[in-house]
Amino acid sequence: MLKSLWQYRHFILSSIRNELITRFARSKLGGMWIIINPLAQVAIYALIFSNIMSARRPDIDSKYGFTIYLMAGLLAWTLFSEIINRCLNLFIENSNLIKKIRFPRITLPTIVVGYNLVNNMFLFIAMLGIFLILGYQFSLNIFWLLPLTITLAAFATGVGLVIGVMNVFIRDLSQAVPIILQIWFWFTPIIYPVEIIPYTYRNLMNINPMYHFVTAYHEIIVYGRSPKIQVFLIVGAFSILMLLLSLYLFRRSNEEMVDVI
Repeated sequence: MLKSLWQYRHFILSSIRNELITRFARSKLGGMWIIINPLAQVAIYALIFSNIMSARRPDIDSKYGFTIYLMAGLLAWTLFSEIINRCLNLFIENSNLIKKIRFPRITLPTIVVGYNLVNNMFLFIAMLGIFLILGYQFSLNIFWLLPLTITLAAFATGVGLVIGVMNVFIRDLSQAVPIILQIWFWFTPIIYPVEIIPYTYRNLMNINPMYHFVTAYHEIIVYGRSPKIQVFLIVGAFSILMLLLSLYLFRRSNEEMVDVI
């Protein structure tokens, strides 16, 4: 699979580029919307939560503390959920391509991941730029986001690939997964701090992988600290195992998927 990805690297890169171009085809501003959309999203959250609702985080010495806390969590969740949602119907939507053209099908989820990483990068740049203008200082620990984002993308790809393969055979998943993601979102401390959860139930958060990813994003972006190395290594190992499991399932089901779709 790695050899195939390398051989088709130009196809993957051009497909990511074409997706970005197609997204804003026939618009006057074109690719500028890649920057405008995340800038508007961050600016709206900053205006509503910090200026209108006056939401505060007592442990953050900034007027925009809650907005930064929220955006840090959303940065992680957006990457995860978008990869899942795109992988869900990936093989069904590309059924004609899969049947008519012979090519490594592993390139399809790779294109999805690449495209969403680019989008996530622009969202991060917009967030970083606006909060620097507003006077919030980020530490050098911000560079921890690079390995953390790669690890999160690996985990999301593993989950998304498993769901995408299963959805070919069990079409009900396309209706169930969005509901599951909504529940998962609200059981992850993105909008609310984990401290409001009763202590007796707080340990249940440890079985939620996204809790550890979101917490790491909060540690890096909000508090300027490096993530806990032990937790990071455990989550990283789990993400790799999840990705390997999904690749094994994908490889075993590859030919059978073609017959079903």
